[in-house]
Amino acid sequence: MTERRRAKVAELKALHPDDARQLGLGQVSERTLQRWSAAWPEQGIMGLRDGRLTPVLPGHRTITPQVAEAIHAVHAECLHRSRVGMKTKERLIHQFVREKFGTEAEEKIPHYTTLLKVWKEWYGPERGRQRYLRSAAAVDTGGTTVTITRPGQVVVLDTTPFPVKLRDDVFGESISVDLTLGLDAFTHSLVAFRLTPDSDSSVEVAMLLRDAMLPLPMRPDWTPEMEWHYPGVPAALVTEFAGHPVAGRPFFAPETVTSDHGSVYKNHHLVQVARTLGMVVLPARAMRAQDKAACERAFSGIQSLLLEMLLGYRGRDVADRGADPEGDAVWTVDEAEHLLATWIVGVWQNRRLDQYAPAWDPGGRHSPNTLFATAAARDGIALQIPDANLYQRLLPAHFVKIHGRRGVKIGGLWYGGDHPVLGELGSLPSPRSGRHRGKWVVHRDPRDCRQAFIELVGHWHTLPWNGLATGEDVLAFSDARVQQVLREAARAGLTPRDDTELLPVLLDLVGARSPVGSWPSQMTKAERAERAREVARARAAERDRTAPAASLPVAPRPAELVRQNQQAVDAERRRRREAAVDVPLVSPPRLGDGPRKHSLFALPDDESVPQPVQEGPQ
Repeated sequence: MTERRRAKVAELKALHPDDARQLGLGQVSERTLQRWSAAWPEQGIMGLRDGRLTPVLPGHRTITPQVAEAIHAVHAECLHRSRVGMKTKERLIHQFVREKFGTEAEEKIPHYTTLLKVWKEWYGPERGRQRYLRSAAAVDTGGTTVTITRPGQVVVLDTTPFPVKLRDDVFGESISVDLTLGLDAFTHSLVAFRLTPDSDSSVEVAMLLRDAMLPLPMRPDWTPEMEWHYPGVPAALVTEFAGHPVAGRPFFAPETVTSDHGSVYKNHHLVQVARTLGMVVLPARAMRAQDKAACERAFSGIQSLLLEMLLGYRGRDVADRGADPEGDAVWTVDEAEHLLATWIVGVWQNRRLDQYAPAWDPGGRHSPNTLFATAAARDGIALQIPDANLYQRLLPAHFVKIHGRRGVKIGGLWYGGDHPVLGELGSLPSPRSGRHRGKWVVHRDPRDCRQAFIELVGHWHTLPWNGLATGEDVLAFSDARVQQVLREAARAGLTPRDDTELLPVLLDLVGARSPVGSWPSQMTKAERAERAREVARARAAERDRTAPAASLPVAPRPAELVRQNQQAVDAERRRRREAAVDVPLVSPPRLGDGPRKHSLFALPDDESVPQPVQEGPQ
């Protein structure tokens, strides 16, 4: 009997997975056959049923209209009151039926277990806090849910502490970083990520959304299998359109962004970014992890598939932490960023999605790349690459006035004092009206306050800080460092009239010229971590400021774009024809070459005419 059962299990496993799933035999093992044999004498054919596949019967005959009305009334009352248990709800149901319908109707109330089952079916488990249950019940969704049908329709953002201790790129100290992810809800592609020392800011979120819109360039150590390979759009066309080889990661303009209620996602700067990019910010409900469950699941997947294998892994909590994760840290921030980018393009984008299959093919085998390719074949791909000036437009905006030769003042510092553009605008009023009437818009990166940016007639101009001496290199500093400089200057009793007086104070704080206190061996761990974070943010700002200008071409005109697309398609077709044959292709002769070759009226070439031999004197 055991051998026959094993043979039957092997026969069932040989079936196609789709056929076995439709027949209900996809999860049959030897233990299942033993359980069916034991249940056959007592239950007959009903003993062969699989309880995991048996649907729940709809409705309950014991729930009369009076009892249903009582359940709805008690639910509304319990939302208003403090949290109570199910036993108390059962007593309230009995009280409602007794007082409104009499004692005879109370006798028809079902048992406690039936009421508990009905309550969970109608209102869910209700495991959240009472205040959040009231807020969720106040939102009338009409009984419908949002159906996501295309890439970019909903992009989920979330930030979590990176569970691996890293070393900074300045002093080599062990630091903690935050991981910010952007996940496409339709394809489950990780379209962008950022590693930020200590804590992120709204600028990091803005640059993450910009990364989701830009094609990811191929890196030197990446293999050809990681390059763009989505069908429908040739890789040569995407490479020519982007200006560099593109990795196999989707890029698009997000339509709706869902995030939690963190301070980096709820501020005026993100509202400005959403208005600039033309997207909608839809915050998730408070204490509702299911609103962005896909992103939470992505964090767990990255941790179990990659991060747990790295040295310096901290564990899920303090009780599960290793003996010395800070001492085990060997990865720097740049190395971890490169590792995560390589893993996302090479592994995550090609990994099978078992639990997130699309509604139109729930039993198929799909990955983020195949889902994006299917959507591209159905709806097409919008190759909309933003220009290089998107970096300046996404920076925080400051509305300021021009003060003669001093320039503009932002956060206590003056910019562009000797800039010729501000000299021309000094006597001209700003055309802006409304709340900021007569003011000019200047953008500044809070991660690197050495310069600001102003847009005039479609061109961006860089306004340097007045405290920067000509031909002198000053270390990058953030807006937090600027406030520290101003407090230090006020404590010292300085009343500076020019920003050049603040430069010695800045150099003392930054550590570029102080004699001993700036040595890494003499600085405290907190000072080294703060300086490393400042340098990392300045480097990120430098990459965001210079990378698009070096990699993205100027937007071509429509006629030129059509010509480039035709050339790219012809080049791709020519490459495929040459790869299909072993011998080189020879161009066919032109029409008329055959008759012209044998024509009596054709004049011979100069080379074919025999030259007379000249005889000289002997």
